[in-house]
Amino acid sequence: MFNRQILAGFIVENGIEAEILRLEAETKTVAAAAAVLGVKPEQIIKSVLFLANGEPVVAIAGGQARIAWKRLADHLGISRRRLKTAKAEQVLEITGYVVGSVPPFGHRQPLRTVVDTAVYDQKTVYGGGGDIDALLRIQTAELCRVVGAETANLSES
Repeated sequence: MFNRQILAGFIVENGIEAEILRLEAETKTVAAAAAVLGVKPEQIIKSVLFLANGEPVVAIAGGQARIAWKRLADHLGISRRRLKTAKAEQVLEITGYVVGSVPPFGHRQPLRTVVDTAVYDQKTVYGGGGDIDALLRIQTAELCRVVGAETANLSES
């Protein structure tokens, strides 16, 4: 199983400008994470693993946003019925990380990643840091450089 140390090694090896923050308090919600960090809830992001026609795809969106499955399916050029969220054991097997700690990059293998355009409304974001008690801080310009520039309007209110 991957953890924050493995993620930290990936960050160094790939020259990524990001920092892993270890949290003292439990942050099971976006609001709790934002409060502990002293940031806006809009700055907290999530990395959700989907299976599109059986192929893994990571969707990155704001932590409070609902990902519009139809929009993601349309962006990927598949039927909505061919899009599924990965189960917890699939997330661990494919990314190397447990649900709730999945970072936007540094997975077992490079994964196609689609970022919700709203994420780039923020200058700095915080996402999974490799462990349940860790978050990754990264500038959105650096996030784009690392995961690629594939974006789509994925969130719905």
